Amino acid sequence: MKVVVLTGGLGTRLAEETSVRPKPMVEIGGRPILWHIMKIYSAHGFNEFVLCLGYKGYFIKEFFSNYFLHMSDVTFDMRTREMEVHRGAAEPWRVTLVDTGDQTQTGGRVKRVIDYVKDDDVFALTYGDGVADIDLTAELAFHRSHGRMATVAAVRPEMRFGAMTLHDDRVTGFAEKPVAESAFVNGGFFFLSPKVGDLIEGDQTVWEHGPVNRLVERDELRAFRHDGFWRPMDTLRDKLYLEDQWNSGQAKWKIW
Repeated sequence: MKVVVLTGGLGTRLAEETSVRPKPMVEIGGRPILWHIMKIYSAHGFNEFVLCLGYKGYFIKEFFSNYFLHMSDVTFDMRTREMEVHRGAAEPWRVTLVDTGDQTQTGGRVKRVIDYVKDDDVFALTYGDGVADIDLTAELAFHRSHGRMATVAAVRPEMRFGAMTLHDDRVTGFAEKPVAESAFVNGGFFFLSPKVGDLIEGDQTVWEHGPVNRLVERDELRAFRHDGFWRPMDTLRDKLYLEDQWNSGQAKWKIW
C-alpha cells in the first residue's frame, strides 16, 4: 500500500525556516520532519511513498538521491576517485517523487498522483508537517471494516493558551496546556479509495474543501478517533517544541 505525502506547500507561517527550504525539510533532531513522518508509517509496515513536490522540491530530490550517503560512513579517495562505504543503514523504502507544481492546491496534488495509486484498493494520504503516535494499523483496519471511501484521523488539538476554571471570581483550576475537550479537527492521516480522484476538479481544488465536503454529503467519510499525541509544525514555536521533545528523549511520535 502506498503513502501519498503532500510536500509542496509554501509554509508561509514558518517563514524563518521555509525561505530557504521546503517545510517538510525543516529538521527536528537533525532529520527532516518528512523523515520522521515516513518513519511513523514505516513502523507500521508502510514503506512505499509517493511525495507530491512543489515549492523548492529539488531539496527533497537531492535528499533522497543522496540518502544512502546521509546514513553511512564513507571515505572519498580524491586521487583514485573512489568511494568506500564503511557502514551504512537505510530504510526499506521505495520513494516516488512527483513534481505537482509550485502553485497547485492540496486536492490538485492528489489528483496529479492518482495514477500512482489507482491500482490499489486503498492508499494513505498525509501532510508533510505533522507527527503523531497514531496506530495506523488500527486505522487501516477500521477503514476496511466500514467500507466507505474515506477515513480521517480525528484529533483534539492542544490549546495554545492556558485554561482557567472559575467559580464566580475565584480560580478553582488552571491547566497550562490543556487539550480541547469538544471539537475534533482533521489530524491529517487519511486512508482513501483511489475513487476520490473523481471528486477533484483540477489543480486549484483544495482537498479539505470541495472533495472532503462531497465525501460528507455522500456519507463516505468516517472518523478514526486518536486521543494520543498529535502535533503539526505550523510555526517556529511548534518547531522548537518538537525539537525540545526530541532532544529530551521524550518524543512521543518516535514509535520505531
